[in-house]
Amino acid sequence: MVEDKPIAYVLTPILRKDAGKTPRRRAGRGFSKGELEAVGLDFKKALKMGIPIDKRRKTVHEWNIKTLKEWLERRKVETP
Repeated sequence: MVEDKPIAYVLTPILRKDAGKTPRRRAGRGFSKGELEAVGLDFKKALKMGIPIDKRRKTVHEWNIKTLKEWLERRKVETP
């Protein structure tokens, strides 16, 4: 069985020409350190679990925290 990895979403940058528009979400490189800490994971444990990490990101998005929590719950149910 191939295990799916969680996908982190980030907001697109706002360009000057698009100043009145709201930014949309796109798939990012990985989860930020703050998002991992909010779920209760440290950096090395997340790497061992195969969770993608983006060391450059500083933002913490609630939808990424929710995605990580759901993924960890599914993983606990699957592995006895």
